[in-house]
Amino acid sequence: MAEAGTGFLEQLKSCIVWSWTYLWTLWFFIMLFLVYILRVPLKINDNLTTVSMFLNTLTPKFYVALTGTSSLISGLILIFEWWYFRKYGTSFIEQVSVSHLRPLLGGVDNSAPSAASAANGDADSSRQSVSECKVWRNPLNLFRGAEYNRYTWVTGREPLTYYDMNLSAQDHQTFFTCDTDHLRPADAIMQKAWRERNPQARISAAHEALELNECATAYILLAEEEATTIVEAEKLFKQALKAGEGCYRRSQQLQHHGAQYEAQHRRDTNVLVYIKRRLAMCARKLGRTREAVKMMRDLMKEFPLLSMFNIHENLLEALLELQAYADVQAVLAKYDDISLPKSATICYTAALLKARAVSDKFSPEAASRRGLSTAEMNAVEAIHRAVEFNPHVPKYLLEMKSLILPPEHILKRGDSEAIAYAFFHLQHWKRVEGALNLLHCTWEGIPQHPLRPSKFCDGKSRKYPSLQPVAPADEDLREHKA
Repeated sequence: MAEAGTGFLEQLKSCIVWSWTYLWTLWFFIMLFLVYILRVPLKINDNLTTVSMFLNTLTPKFYVALTGTSSLISGLILIFEWWYFRKYGTSFIEQVSVSHLRPLLGGVDNSAPSAASAANGDADSSRQSVSECKVWRNPLNLFRGAEYNRYTWVTGREPLTYYDMNLSAQDHQTFFTCDTDHLRPADAIMQKAWRERNPQARISAAHEALELNECATAYILLAEEEATTIVEAEKLFKQALKAGEGCYRRSQQLQHHGAQYEAQHRRDTNVLVYIKRRLAMCARKLGRTREAVKMMRDLMKEFPLLSMFNIHENLLEALLELQAYADVQAVLAKYDDISLPKSATICYTAALLKARAVSDKFSPEAASRRGLSTAEMNAVEAIHRAVEFNPHVPKYLLEMKSLILPPEHILKRGDSEAIAYAFFHLQHWKRVEGALNLLHCTWEGIPQHPLRPSKFCDGKSRKYPSLQPVAPADEDLREHKA
């Protein structure tokens, strides 16, 4: 009975939203008709006369005061917006509009057939399933042709496991294909190309698709697998951007014409976001870090809801390279939230910022004698939280274990995530004087028992939460499912 009532309310709400979206003219004339009918009981004519008399008695001083007050309020709103953007990295008004007003005004399409099952809360469950997923695509993954293949040329060995490449093939089919690809010859060829196991067959299929049409996904495949340098990859991604923007604009105009058009627009959005993100990574690898930061910020502002690509982790790494620690803190303030999935990048970057404030003057002997200061205790606790999330990272940062090329997919809280993090962030830890020393001292003092105090506590028994169960080392990722 309760489910039936809930379903009826959802259908009624969807009908009201649909009518307000597409029959707003009818609603407008209905309101005018009601006003005309109720003009006598509401004394509309008398009220209009009173209002006109009030406006005629106003002096210029009133308009001056009104202008000054509105300017003051606008200035306060502007200052608040600037402060909120500096602290959280996004606009407060834009965030409220996207998160709260858009669903009320019908921004979410509930008329699609697939949305019938979403009436029971699939939106919340999908968000939870994303946070519970263990295997994630590495947001800083290298280019196969320009970077991974160098290892093959030198050693004759494959840098990636079959399982890892199979996960990437599944990602490509999810992000870069849709049900209407068979209607376009070039997209139909690329749909088969993403399923090919042989790299040369995939590259040949991409060239065949480009002979038929300017296909953005074909350029993506060539940039990822055929280009032997980052410069060549960037040129191909720029061609992909030109083709992808055209497809995105066309599908954006037709997305409300049916479920197929909506799926095509979703695919074109994924393609465009992927291209822009990889172009930003090319700029970062070629030394144009400030340009890369600007591209990532623009991309996150243009597509704020696409958090599955974890673009903020690319942004954090680029900002650390610029040593823009205030901007790093602003990004962390937005994404280091309990409702969002954690990562080694977020946890250890937060620990690095805390350690940076005290690491240059930190001494284990002095800390044992006088106890930890407040700033040192904050840094130690931040390192504790990071190590509790992924205990494999310190051995790579302290170079106790050899680094290898990071995989294209990582297991959260596993060894592969530690490799991927240390591969890109070890240089940032080395740049902060004394940070690795503080990490080494704190990591050695981390209690193996949940109630044992740290050896740097100032004589007080300090309790730390127990370590959560962590998956075993996952060099090949074979025993874990996405």
